[in-house]
Amino acid sequence: MILYPAIDLKDGQCVRLYKGAMEQATVFSDNPAAQATAFAEQGAQWLHLVDLNGAFAGTPVNAAAVEAILAAVQIPCQLGGGIRDMATIEMWLSRGLARVILGTVAVEDPALVRAAARAFPGQVAVGIDARAGRVATRGWATETDVDVTDLARAFEDAGVAAIIYTDINRDGAMQGPNVAATAALAKATAIPVIASGGVSSLADLIALRDCGAPLDGAISGRALYDGKLDLAAALTALNG
Repeated sequence: MILYPAIDLKDGQCVRLYKGAMEQATVFSDNPAAQATAFAEQGAQWLHLVDLNGAFAGTPVNAAAVEAILAAVQIPCQLGGGIRDMATIEMWLSRGLARVILGTVAVEDPALVRAAARAFPGQVAVGIDARAGRVATRGWATETDVDVTDLARAFEDAGVAAIIYTDINRDGAMQGPNVAATAALAKATAIPVIASGGVSSLADLIALRDCGAPLDGAISGRALYDGKLDLAAALTALNG
């Protein structure tokens, strides 16, 4: 199971939100590229990047910070936030991003997700962000009636590389991940699932690893910045 350190970008800085609220952002670094380098030096195999401003604006906002990260590290990076058309997908992948994460358009324009997955095999993931089992879009600000499992299953034949599943009410709250919901989703779909939201300790990672479903990975942000989770120790534990 891969551990993805998270770098959430707001106004060019590395931050963490509390339950998805932009007004509750804690700044951890004003040099995202340096933070990315630190994670890479500690042994991270991947990085998870989020353009928070972009998620609300619907177009890339923190492109300079993302490009600085891509220039600073050799490990693959995935990015979500503000990626809602083929031109933006092509732009990011051409600039060295390993994988784009499509969230809002998975609900609003599923045909785009399918077209992108065909055009860029292995480089398109779907981000499913949910409250109480229902998908939220547009920077988590818009609630929908779309069921998490139904959305995931809708892309099983599309060639999607992974699903990043975030329980919004656990994100940044340091209360542990929603292991049961994550495991249920992983069992319900053939697409690899990456857990996100609430991973705050080594015990949380072990719980996800041993949840009875084949998770592809887990994302952690605040716990790494707060020192509650040691990246090197976590990687050792997960990789044996």
